[in-house]
Amino acid sequence: QVQLVESGGGSVQAGGSLRLSCEGSGYSDGDSYGTHVMAWFRQAPGKEREGVANISPGGSPIFYADSVKGRFAISQDTAKSTVYLQLTFLKPEDTAMYYCAANCQGEGRWDAPSTYKCWGQGTQVTVSS
Repeated sequence: QVQLVESGGGSVQAGGSLRLSCEGSGYSDGDSYGTHVMAWFRQAPGKEREGVANISPGGSPIFYADSVKGRFAISQDTAKSTVYLQLTFLKPEDTAMYYCAANCQGEGRWDAPSTYKCWGQGTQVTVSS
């Protein structure tokens, strides 16, 4: 069973930066990190989980939510089974739990949580004004 573990969250002031990491493991025979579409989602208290960014095997295409375009960047290191999310110019409204996801053979819209069958436990990002 694929396991995803996020790290890198924390508390920063508005305008600051963070780098989130998500390492995958537990791939079965014939499966590997490089076969999965990877994504970052976030969920603030009282709000629905929303797609932040998505990256396909091989590195493209890449999708971003309009709210983070130009500020966040998704990347991956297939050899390390790790996907990253660089957060810059952070705003208080970016405060949320950030989750890593892998499609695990799921299909659908890049920003639909139902597309992804494997999820990490999340890492908290808090941005103060």
